Amino acid sequence: MDLDDYPDGVIIAGADGIVEYVNRRIKIMARAKGDEMLGMHLSDAVPFDDLNGNSWYDCTRPYDGLNTRTRISEASWWSPRGSEYLITASLVRDRRGGPVQRVLVGVRNARIRNQADRERSDLVATVAHELRSPLTGIKGFTSTLLTKWDKFSEEQRQFMLETVDADADRLSRLITELLDAARIDAGRLTLRRGPVRLDEVVGHVLTSVSGGATEPFQISIKEDLDLIWGDSDRIHQVVTNLVENAMRHGFGLREVVVENAKDATLGDGVCLQVLDKGPGIPLEMRQRVFSRFWRSGPGAGSGLGMYIVRGIVEEHGGTIEIDDADGGGALIRVWFPINEPASMSD
Repeated sequence: MDLDDYPDGVIIAGADGIVEYVNRRIKIMARAKGDEMLGMHLSDAVPFDDLNGNSWYDCTRPYDGLNTRTRISEASWWSPRGSEYLITASLVRDRRGGPVQRVLVGVRNARIRNQADRERSDLVATVAHELRSPLTGIKGFTSTLLTKWDKFSEEQRQFMLETVDADADRLSRLITELLDAARIDAGRLTLRRGPVRLDEVVGHVLTSVSGGATEPFQISIKEDLDLIWGDSDRIHQVVTNLVENAMRHGFGLREVVVENAKDATLGDGVCLQVLDKGPGIPLEMRQRVFSRFWRSGPGAGSGLGMYIVRGIVEEHGGTIEIDDADGGGALIRVWFPINEPASMSD
């Protein structure tokens, strides 16, 4: 392998601590000209300090210390210009317990790791905020009822308990969504596969939510739909989320279409299309819709719904995309492959 192509900076020093090799990346980091780093002592070629001003070389003592040591763990160190870098090293010995013959130092910018840390912190803050909101309502009403029960009428107590119950349901749904999102992130979303009729799932969902529709919508379910093999509960979750999103955030549900559809690459399957009456989703926003905690407009939920929907669809081997509907509005198209087990087709 040519270390000049390696994405991290590499410095190799011999038994005497003199630098014998530097790759192209470390030259860029050090803003070195030509081969000026060759022949330097390793302590000068790695001029990084900790936050207390202690140098990397003096702290790690790569040529001293335990004679069984073979590596120096990665840690954060700062350059003379104040930039943070992650530095690790391998100590090469001819034999176990022998003197160090070569030191290989790896240097990489800490920016990506810091960005990941910030994203984790943002995620924790968002989750804490989402959990705190219903908990605040539950705590407030239960504390009030416990201390001032006799001061409220039966109707007032009923209202408070109903609010507590609704907040508890909201909290339970949020925890379920967080667990689903975590399973998707970790690749541990499991499916209980079996035969599923997508038209029956859609019909059940539309019957359940049709009471919340303020205006009529069209249903187009084609005949002779293929049977798909998947997790009925998870597919039900996908359909429910898409339909409710159209009703709540898409200015009303306009049409639902279910039909057989063949994918040029993936083969036969069944397609679900959900059309709403809203202004549509701009092209540049369509991928962001599927990111965690993405929300738009008043009354938005946790922001995990579409992220989970895509995870479930992709776990089935399907696809999901957003397009413009004819006549305006957004069109969300979900395609599920048949996935019939080989034993069933023999």
